[in-house]
Amino acid sequence: MPTKKTTKTETLIVPAPNLQLATFEIKGESPYVQHKFSKKVAAEMLAIQLEGARAKNRKKREARNIEEEYEQAQHRTEDGKNAIPASAFRSAMISACRLVGFQMTKAKISIFVEPDGYDADDGVPLVLIKGKPELHKAPVRLESGVASIAIRPMWREWSAKLRVTYDGDQFRDVDVANLLLRAGLQVGIGEGRPDSKKSHGMGWGIFSIVDQDQKALPNPKSRARAA
Repeated sequence: MPTKKTTKTETLIVPAPNLQLATFEIKGESPYVQHKFSKKVAAEMLAIQLEGARAKNRKKREARNIEEEYEQAQHRTEDGKNAIPASAFRSAMISACRLVGFQMTKAKISIFVEPDGYDADDGVPLVLIKGKPELHKAPVRLESGVASIAIRPMWREWSAKLRVTYDGDQFRDVDVANLLLRAGLQVGIGEGRPDSKKSHGMGWGIFSIVDQDQKALPNPKSRARAA
């Protein structure tokens, strides 16, 4: 006679996220160079695409406005303050996970950089930067092979205050600090960083940690974070 099989019912318990907040004071160890995609160029590209076939007959090229390019290459908050995309720091920390064997896919949903504001043009989350920019000119070779001069803002001396939210079930506070330190010294941020996708970098965008503070977030509110 066949035995009757019993079905076990298992209850899945999902714990609440154990989010922690760590605040870091960082200091640039090499110049930081920024290159925001120009709002003017984006508008011109859209206009050409909207014209369709007629745009192919365009051959007129306007003279470059260096000061305008310099201003449009900067990320600014809605109240006009210079800032760095929050995603630059987050991406650097995720990239640094490769050095310590932590899964980058898990890091993407475990580490977030809180914004101080948003870009006045495109709403990108930003972290305020302390320091004075200067106009930097550099010879570059475009993807088409044509040589050109890139106009970008450079901060020779700079610092910032980062607020990093992280999953306390994935990382300890010391892990986050060390990961950020690796991101600063081995990955970098901005143009010419060591971890540049298209080159070995210029050694720009290197930073170190000056100070750290950490606290728990028992009831985290929904916040916009770096993508």
